[in-house]
Amino acid sequence: MIQAFLEYLQHEKRYAAHTLKSYRADLLQFEAYLQMQYEIEDLKKVHAVYIRSWLVHLINKGNTNKTLNRKLSSLKSFYKFSLSRDLLTQNPASKIVAPKVKKRLPEVVRADDLQNDFDWMNCYDFEILRNYLVVELLYQTGMRRAELLALKLSDINFMQSKCKVLGKGNKERNIPLGAELISLIKHYLKIRSDYLKDLQAEAESIEHLIEHVIITMKGKKAYPKLIYRIVNSDLSRSATNKKKSPHVLRHSFATHLLDSGAELNAVKELLGHSSLAATQIYTHNSIKQLKDLYKRAHPKGA
Repeated sequence: MIQAFLEYLQHEKRYAAHTLKSYRADLLQFEAYLQMQYEIEDLKKVHAVYIRSWLVHLINKGNTNKTLNRKLSSLKSFYKFSLSRDLLTQNPASKIVAPKVKKRLPEVVRADDLQNDFDWMNCYDFEILRNYLVVELLYQTGMRRAELLALKLSDINFMQSKCKVLGKGNKERNIPLGAELISLIKHYLKIRSDYLKDLQAEAESIEHLIEHVIITMKGKKAYPKLIYRIVNSDLSRSATNKKKSPHVLRHSFATHLLDSGAELNAVKELLGHSSLAATQIYTHNSIKQLKDLYKRAHPKGA
């Protein structure tokens, strides 16, 4: 049953590999608990009381409500799928209430901290230019790290000033690119081409025709830790945030748009969110900005 469910998520829902890994781990953990605690090996024989018992077991082991919610979500999706395929007659997880999770506001970098007077037009160092472009692409488009890593040369439409991004669940969206960002990309690609030609001259194994926009110093596709290091290093020089990750730039992109009067639905589309609820969390930061402005500017705001 678990294998059938995972194949459904992979081939029909087209979930990412790391998401599939999480689902698999959660379900196998639940299966192991049933065998150990109740000597039950058939997931069809599960009742709600067993699921509640598992959640209590997880709480006693120090798991947070956020972790419990994720594991319970995996279980509910699994049983919902099994019910739809007539593998079960009832869903034992349907009446289990998820514990409440306190929502944390996304951490955002101040707009002033992201203003950079770097003279990229006169920069011909591939590594410096690539690192600068990584930060600018993440902040100016709001794309996820995985989306940046997957971005190919063919995904950028210079004529229409936009790029095509493949998001979660293989959902495709187009993101507009500003004139300066377009110029930066063009300059980078020229330096990138020259750099790859030099690499090719030194080693025949170099893939000088690699299709991905962001590449390593060895001419290969970039990887998640490289992007993190680039962003962390850049933000460490200017921002005071505790978190200095690629996702902070995505949060900043959304918050700064809303602060400047962008419509929530437009920001939702740019971020590639499936529901408005996921985007609404950024409005809290915008409201906080308005409150701070009110306190500073209104005669009785203090």
